[in-house]
Formats: sequence, C-alpha cells, structure tokens
Amino acid sequence: MASIRRFGRWLRRSGTLSLVLMLLGLLGFRSAVADWHDVPTGSMLPTLLIGDRIVVDKLAYDVKLPLLGTRLAVRGEPARGDIVTCSSPTDGKRLVKRVVGVPGDLIGMRGNRLTVNGRELEYDRADAAALRSAVGPDADTWTFLTEGLPGHPHVVAIAGGGRRTDLPDFRVPAGNYFLLGDNRDQSADSRWFGFVAREDIAGKVIGLAGSLDTQRQWRPRWSRFCRGLV
Repeated sequence: MASIRRFGRWLRRSGTLSLVLMLLGLLGFRSAVADWHDVPTGSMLPTLLIGDRIVVDKLAYDVKLPLLGTRLAVRGEPARGDIVTCSSPTDGKRLVKRVVGVPGDLIGMRGNRLTVNGRELEYDRADAAALRSAVGPDADTWTFLTEGLPGHPHVVAIAGGGRRTDLPDFRVPAGNYFLLGDNRDQSADSRWFGFVAREDIAGKVIGLAGSLDTQRQWRPRWSRFCRGLV
C-alpha cells in the first residue's frame, strides 16, 4: 500500500495524472460528443475538398457511452441529404458520404441521375467556373449540377468515365441507408459496397473547422474556416 501511495504522489507531483485525465477526457469527448477528421480523398468533391477538416456531431443520432461506444439513447435518424461518417462494410475504414436513401425508399439511377420514390430528381447547371477554381485543374472538364434531393439540394460533380452510372430500382431495407459521394464518377460508395447499417453510422458532418490546400504547399483556404455545409 505504501508503494501505491508513493506512486500516487509521484503522479500528482509530476503532472502525469493531470495529463492522463486530460487525454482520457479528450478521447471521451471525441468518441461520444464531437470529432474532427481530415478529408484525404476527392470522393465528396465539390462539397468537401482534399485538405478540409470536418467537424462531426456524434450526438446527432445517438447518445453513446464514451470510449466504449455502447448506445444509451437514440436522438434521431439520418435524413436524406445528411453528410455522415460511417464504417465501410467491406473493410471498416472511416468514410464520409451523403445519405440519398433512407429505409423504405425506392431508389434508382439512370445516367448518374437519381430517382427517389418514383420521381426523377431535378438537375440544374451550377456555377462551373467558381467550382473548378475551388477544386483545381483536375476539374477543367467536369460538369457540375445542382441535384434537387428533396429538402436538401446540393452540387454534384460528373467527372466522366465512371462506372455504375445506372442502377435498377431497389428498395432500401429497414435499418439500412444508401450513401453516395458527391463526386459521382470518382466515389466508392453504396453502389459498390452496398447498404450501410444504421449502427455503422457514427455521426453527422456539420461543418468545417478549416482547410489547407494540398496542391499549393498547404496554404490555408481562409474562406473555408469555421464554415457550415449543405
């Protein structure tokens, strides 16, 4: 017991105990309340750029026990148009995608144009010049369209040369969601790995903490700091 008391006094005096408690608190906060991640790929262009740092609301859908992840209460369900983080059904990697189909929805796709519950969505031309400037030279030949997802219109990119631009109509099963990347021709999403189970959705992306341009020596994109998302 004496050795344990001496060890405890050493922890307090050295500051190690405070550091450990702070790290545990931070890990608990990130696991159950809010988290932040860098965007490493272009699957969500033009909504999310490579180098963006996203903020994820872990309380948007569930209240979970910090660190353990046990669900304590349900606060809501993912909705069409939400940008979410989830675990890939194929390898468990963290992904960022947009919900386009919720349980019970009838979804189809023809020529990269979505049909939701028997109604083809409206598509309008977006401001291509501004979007190409934000994305970079790779987007010089891309087409940008505003996709009229019910209640949540947003811009998608059509890069050309993509596969699985057509999908026969299918019903989203209970407890599952159909997710797509906004960069329709360059996204590995539910067209490839199938539906994402409700329990594999970790949280809702609510905005950007900041952004660094990886193509220009990591220069800050000031206009993307502390910014909301659509």
